[in-house]
Amino acid sequence: MEKDFCSLSPSFLCFLLPLLLINSGTAQVPGFVSINCGGEESFTDELGLEWVPDKQFSFGETINISVANETRTQYKTLRHFPVDNRKYCYTLNVTTRTRYLVRATFLYGDFDNSNVYPNFDLSLGSTFWSTIAISDGSTIERRELIFLASDSTVGVCLSNATTGKPFISTLELRQFNGSMYYTDFEEQFYLGVSARINFGAVSVDPVRYPDDPYDRIWESDSLKKANFLVDVAFGTKKVSTPQPIDVNRDERPPQKVMQTAVVGTNGSLTYRLNLNGFPGSGWAYSYFAEIEDLAPNETRKFRLILPGASDISDAVVNIMENAQGKYRLYEPGFRNLSLPFVLAFKFGKTSDSSNGPLLNAMEINKYIRKIDSSLDAAVIAGALSSYLPATWAQEGGDPCLPVPWSWVRCNSEPAPRITAIILSSKNMTGSIPLAFTKLTGLIELWLDGNSLTGPIPDFSSCVDLKFIHLENNQLTDELPLSLLKLPNLKELYLQYNILSGNVPSDLIRSFIFNFTGNPNIRIQNNGSHTKIIVGVSVGAACLLIVAIALCIYISKRRSSHANQGEINYSTQAQRLASTFKDPPAEAAHCFLLSEIEEATKKFEKKIGSGGFGVVYYGKLKDEREIAVKVLINDSYQGKREFSNEVILLSRIHHRNLVQFLGYCQEDGRNMLVYEFMHNGTLKEHLYFGPLSSGRSINWIKRLEIAEDAARGIEYLHTGCTPAIIHRDLKSSNILLDKNMMAKVSDFGLSKTAVDGVSHVSSIVRGTVGYLDPEYYISQQLTDKSDVYSFGVMLLELISGREPISNVSFGVNCRNIVQWAKLHIESGDIQGIIDPNLRDEYDIQSMWKIAEKALMCVQPHGHMRPSISEVLKEIQDAILIERAALVSREGLSDNLSRISGHSSLNIGHHDLVGAELDISIDESVSQPSAR
Repeated sequence: MEKDFCSLSPSFLCFLLPLLLINSGTAQVPGFVSINCGGEESFTDELGLEWVPDKQFSFGETINISVANETRTQYKTLRHFPVDNRKYCYTLNVTTRTRYLVRATFLYGDFDNSNVYPNFDLSLGSTFWSTIAISDGSTIERRELIFLASDSTVGVCLSNATTGKPFISTLELRQFNGSMYYTDFEEQFYLGVSARINFGAVSVDPVRYPDDPYDRIWESDSLKKANFLVDVAFGTKKVSTPQPIDVNRDERPPQKVMQTAVVGTNGSLTYRLNLNGFPGSGWAYSYFAEIEDLAPNETRKFRLILPGASDISDAVVNIMENAQGKYRLYEPGFRNLSLPFVLAFKFGKTSDSSNGPLLNAMEINKYIRKIDSSLDAAVIAGALSSYLPATWAQEGGDPCLPVPWSWVRCNSEPAPRITAIILSSKNMTGSIPLAFTKLTGLIELWLDGNSLTGPIPDFSSCVDLKFIHLENNQLTDELPLSLLKLPNLKELYLQYNILSGNVPSDLIRSFIFNFTGNPNIRIQNNGSHTKIIVGVSVGAACLLIVAIALCIYISKRRSSHANQGEINYSTQAQRLASTFKDPPAEAAHCFLLSEIEEATKKFEKKIGSGGFGVVYYGKLKDEREIAVKVLINDSYQGKREFSNEVILLSRIHHRNLVQFLGYCQEDGRNMLVYEFMHNGTLKEHLYFGPLSSGRSINWIKRLEIAEDAARGIEYLHTGCTPAIIHRDLKSSNILLDKNMMAKVSDFGLSKTAVDGVSHVSSIVRGTVGYLDPEYYISQQLTDKSDVYSFGVMLLELISGREPISNVSFGVNCRNIVQWAKLHIESGDIQGIIDPNLRDEYDIQSMWKIAEKALMCVQPHGHMRPSISEVLKEIQDAILIERAALVSREGLSDNLSRISGHSSLNIGHHDLVGAELDISIDESVSQPSAR
């Protein structure tokens, strides 16, 4: 039975035997593994589950954390990992052809004292599973996946940190016995758990082990969290029974879940909830059991209603009839259904029913395309068996996917192959692994600086090999003739080994061949064009010294120029900030006043104005159109803002930042010269300015503008060193070019961050309505101040309303944030949507942006997402909207096969079509009962 127990290991072959023995000896439930990441000792929790520590895991660091109201031992520690290009994997033993639930949890607890919420990827083997985006330091993020094991081990890996450090709190494995989660697609797809809800729950605590023998977590419908079961219909009541429920088999919802329910006393049950991981194709089941005492003349019949999907709403549920009796389970559902991010659903009674609908539980999972292992995974695994004690051999997971091991490089093919092995100076002993000779895509082999012995094996099957570095080892025997079969070889380094014999006379090829330090090798000179390096003569030594000296000289010259550039830049900053003389030409182009006057025809055409001054249109001699900002503020503050903008714009360049062309300081006038943006400001288009021609931009264009602007801000926050905080983001500072691409402008108030410092102390500057309240109170500026302003702009894009108004937001409300928050949190998103959008949008993309906007305008900076997280949500919303647009315009036969309603078609490409070779037939729209 020991093979049925699962254990943690940091390698393919489960190196941590002691931990395996601990798990096998102490787990109370067969097939269960509970790993306390960062823990030191085993313990039994309040549920009776055994937890084991991961203290023998080779990577990362452990730390203790303390979170208010969290007393469970497994959440008092975590393991975190460096921010690098590696992935860090736990390897679990499993039984092939068996279904499992794997669960990972993440409780941040500000373990690194940075208040930078981590964002990183989670994968199962070679398959991307989910992005972990922490938004609250005291809330547990949980991810669950159901899979059919195809191998004896499976890796759970963390990688690709975009902010903060990857970390993990717990890792759990739960084995299923039967076919509860069988699907026709399980060889190609995993099931990502999105919702598992216990309706009518008597408390907010979830139902799990021991009530659920498989330790699934059934969330209470009383749980209070953002957009979890809102829009509850009036007249919804909870009912329960102490009577046992016949659930048919133990893999169905546990009896405790089925003993409670909600009933729509007014004839309907309506809910709306966010589905984690969607849009996409999914598996959805509802669970019913009649637990009320109905009179002989009473009936309960109802339908599931999904807006716009009448074909799905045909089937009638009659629990007593379908379940063949009272207190028995009936479980209709869909094994392949396209679902949106925001799911609105309704159960409504039929006209001939005397009682409203009843619902006990619901379960929704998303199909996650399984990515096959890279082509060389099995080969390279075999090569590691002799090196498992070494850290480099314990990285686990797939060698190429979703990111490669630190010592491996792979090509970018859908089924990647290993192209480089880089194991220089890794203390390798024994012979060169024969498995390496089977890596047919290998281009580079670096095994130098080890203690490898024996002969050089036959690499003739690696026909793409270009670079072989085996120097500084203890290799013996003669050079193999198989080297003749490598047509692409460019470098063969064998120096300082114990090789012997003659260099093969046929080894004549144009590559570098170095066997210095092998005294028993003899050269056969037959006019070969091979560049042979056998030693260092006096003349060669002189040439080598000259070459090295030349390299050092060039390097110093480059360094000197680089340092001089830094000195010039510093001098420029001082000069601009104090005397306002012309900066050096390499920092920013200095226009002559005569050039500006000629280009603008002596400031003939005014195209904008503000507190900073006036903007004029111009055209240079090379036909470039320009906008000239003439500053009128001659105060010290005005001059400082001018110098600040020149300095910043001279060093930043991005397609979503307005291009800075230069400046002019002449006759006491300060002017900034930019590329001309033909379509003015975002504000003008939203509020029917002169460029809008009475037409409002549609929703997908608004999303694209938001994406462009977010990219520009992301560059300032993450692509500049030091980072730049804009400090005055607003719709009037988002400019649109002739193609309606958005670019961020106006850097007069921007601040550079200080490395290692969480904020910049600064006198409050900005625009009312967009100003971060935390910054206003504390005068401590962070990048999250920009995120707040960006959130306000998102609300502008949704509503078409200005941030501050005495009339737009009703009585006692002048602020768009307060007004929008009331509507969104109550589920009334329609109340804030710009009527000029004329229903030409998909409601789930609207919800996605609205909810992210509310996160951006949280009162405290540490509660807000990074701009990178916001950008990802915007991009997801664009994908949703584009798919919906295709559906609305009738351009896709495949999409229309499911439903004419856009929200049901989103994610259709995840499971159907040529990409995945799985088709959805008519049975999709028909519920099935198992």
